[in-house]
Amino acid sequence: MNVWRLFGPAVAVAVLLAPFVPGSVAGAQAAGTYVLEPMTTTEWKAVYGRIEARDTVPARARIGGTLLSLEVTEGDTVAVGQKIASVHDDKIAFQIDALDAQLRALGSQLDNARTELERGQSLLARGVVSTQRLDQLRTEVDVFTNQVASTEAQRQVLKQQLAEGDVLAPTNGRVLAVPVTRGGFVQAGETVATVGGGGVFLRLAIPERHAVMLKTGADLEIETANGTKTGRLAKIYPLIENGRVIADVEVQGLDTAFIDARLLVRVPVGERHVLAVPTDAIRTVRGIDMVDVNSAEGPIERAVVTGGHFDADGKSYVEVLSGLEAGSEIVLP
Repeated sequence: MNVWRLFGPAVAVAVLLAPFVPGSVAGAQAAGTYVLEPMTTTEWKAVYGRIEARDTVPARARIGGTLLSLEVTEGDTVAVGQKIASVHDDKIAFQIDALDAQLRALGSQLDNARTELERGQSLLARGVVSTQRLDQLRTEVDVFTNQVASTEAQRQVLKQQLAEGDVLAPTNGRVLAVPVTRGGFVQAGETVATVGGGGVFLRLAIPERHAVMLKTGADLEIETANGTKTGRLAKIYPLIENGRVIADVEVQGLDTAFIDARLLVRVPVGERHVLAVPTDAIRTVRGIDMVDVNSAEGPIERAVVTGGHFDADGKSYVEVLSGLEAGSEIVLP
């Protein structure tokens, strides 16, 4: 009795004041709610993209002939202007020899014509030959001089063709293909090697029914050997080829060891309405996903079947396939 007389009044006051203490309602305020409403989410599909070189340029032979040397193979790195092969045509050498012989003959004829002109000039001073004969001699000198110049020009053309037997790398990059062999015959304009340069990108070929969902500048996820990377949809080509839309994706740090390698890319193919709850509203009990739902009697547990995860407005959500209906009030932890 003495204890109650001492502490009874204090306990009674504490009980009366308890509802007004802010800490007493903290538990009810901490538990938030989420009203379940249909949400629009993007549907994604995994397609294969091919790694391609931005610039794929063939190194072509400028003359026809025998491939005497081949200095590169697949995978080699080359610089623009580097000699990668040599083509030789024996006919050009024979034509140059023939022109050299013509030049020697024309040179002798020109020397003789000049000698005759000098003799005619001396005879004209003594009145032995006429002016008409002297003009003929001058004409002969001019004709032989022009023939020598023409033959020398033809020889320079052949010399240039002979120099064009060197096949040069058209750009900086790596040799992707070498379709010829040393000692074989190549024609003028035939590809000796294919060089890829200018970096690499991913090329997609997507069915045209999904073209409306493609937007330039959109971010796409790419599955690589080193994990998931994010790429940017850089260009969509307007021409549809075989029922497919062609698009290019730029990816930083893309592995360039293999050209034409295929990688999985997730692209948007449509939109649909789903019911989804925040990820933290789901808890798993004995392998069953449970959600707390407000009811007239208070929070109750409901088992749900969940689908995939997605992000919206900076938050993570889980699709609910069954177990809930629109308008349900979800209790959040």
